[in-house]
Amino acid sequence: MDFAFSPRVEELRSELTNFMDEKVFPAEATYRLQMEESGDPNFFPPIIDDLKKEARSRGLWNLFLPDESGLSVSEYAPLAEITGWSPHLAPEALNCSAPDTGNMEILHMFGTPAQKEQWLAPLLAGEIRSCFSMTEPDVASSDATNIRTRIERNGTDYVITGRKWFSSGAASPRCKVAIVMGVTNPDADPHHRQSMVLVPFDTPGVVVERQPTVFGYHDRGAHPVVLYDGVRVPASNLLGEEGGGFAIAQARLGPGRIHHCMRAMGAAERCLEMMCRRAKGRVAFGKTIAEQGVVQEWIADARIRIEQARLLILKTAWLIDRFGVKGARTEIAAIKVVAPEALTFVADRAMQTFGAAGFTDDFPLAELWSMGRWLQIADGPDEVHRRSVARAELGRFEPGFIG
Repeated sequence: MDFAFSPRVEELRSELTNFMDEKVFPAEATYRLQMEESGDPNFFPPIIDDLKKEARSRGLWNLFLPDESGLSVSEYAPLAEITGWSPHLAPEALNCSAPDTGNMEILHMFGTPAQKEQWLAPLLAGEIRSCFSMTEPDVASSDATNIRTRIERNGTDYVITGRKWFSSGAASPRCKVAIVMGVTNPDADPHHRQSMVLVPFDTPGVVVERQPTVFGYHDRGAHPVVLYDGVRVPASNLLGEEGGGFAIAQARLGPGRIHHCMRAMGAAERCLEMMCRRAKGRVAFGKTIAEQGVVQEWIADARIRIEQARLLILKTAWLIDRFGVKGARTEIAAIKVVAPEALTFVADRAMQTFGAAGFTDDFPLAELWSMGRWLQIADGPDEVHRRSVARAELGRFEPGFIG
């Protein structure tokens, strides 16, 4: 495996790093100010539009999608990591933010020409946002076969009835379409009961009921509870084949998981840099914090965990490029455990190094920690991914004793 960057990736890394230094990091204060002045937690601040225009002019646009960017997953990995240094601004500035990336991928793979024209084109242009409605509050959604929302055929339409939550971004005024997963054939086997349909968000019966916070943070667009109350859409809004919802979900979640892990490494690197700078600049008991053995141990462990996680992510990307998502299934599960753990560890040690200041909104550490902790549940909890890794390992061996 050769993880050396190609000339094009080196060029894009340089351009993206300059964009981050020149535009994104200085815009973070402006972003906070515009959000505070609006009084609306789902407000779309003008600074993001400015960043999007600048990113597009620099050729930093839709880098996640190989057919748009020409980049492989391995080539996109180091670029996604850079955006993780400013997760609220950089991914969206490049039109590479969840949940839109996953939705664009499955529209690209499974959408009809009409669906692509209506929804994929404006998403690729960064003109609208979308949400993905799979998780439900009343069932253990880590097992997608539990989904209860009904999608029933009625003449030339489908009628959707159910309640979803953690439909990330659904509260944004720019969210124009939802991809909804529900049961179309309850009598089929567990993996062919579900289908996905495209639901324009202004369809009668679509109701954003409430917007839970995550660790007290309200992400712009939120993670709402959405009621689909007898929502009627044309049968032509079916995504892929009827009964194919579970397979489409797996196709979507694989790349989505690796994107999250890539960005987590960038967030972890930012935490580590902040920890080192703080440790070298603060004096306690007659010497800098950086001279304390325990802090040096934290820093060393942080670097080790980041490097280990990054190498596994790069291996996973390499496998996807060569064998597809199925060929990297075990590694995708593994990185989904390793990367969030690395981020939460580094962010936690960084907060400890900062003292009480690390818990405040004066610094991004607490929010980056919450990002890592949230990722231990989002797109499948650690326990499910560990089970997948264990099953793959057990499958390699027959029962017996080794003498």
